[in-house]
Amino acid sequence: MASDDNIIIADDAVIHPGDLHEDFIRSSGPGGQNVNKVATAVQLRFDAANATGLSERVRERTIKLAGQRATKDGVIVIEAGRFRTQEQNRADARARLTALVAKAAEPPPPPRKKTRPSKGAVERRLKSKAGRGTIKKLRGRVGDD
Repeated sequence: MASDDNIIIADDAVIHPGDLHEDFIRSSGPGGQNVNKVATAVQLRFDAANATGLSERVRERTIKLAGQRATKDGVIVIEAGRFRTQEQNRADARARLTALVAKAAEPPPPPRKKTRPSKGAVERRLKSKAGRGTIKKLRGRVGDD
């Protein structure tokens, strides 16, 4: 995926390259001297609040789904440092951002249909309640005969 191309996710969700900002930082974890010398991890910033390619619904859901990865200003920060090369980490960060926006662009689920218990189910429930009540009544004191 070239960096100058738009990332098209859905009709109402397109990520423009101008909305992305990448910083390369030092990666944590094992890797010997390479970790101390080379900035291979990528910190991808996506300004979701001001992104022109997102509809209002997708924008709000993206920020909501991002959770703690989103700042108060609506900027989503994704850090990727799993791999040893900048290109792999860069592709990983973009893939994670694309997946996040794709999840936000999914149509909302249809509203739940209200259901009612069948007449037989209601009768069975009331019969079992009456039976339990009878059992509990019989637990009382035994009368003198």
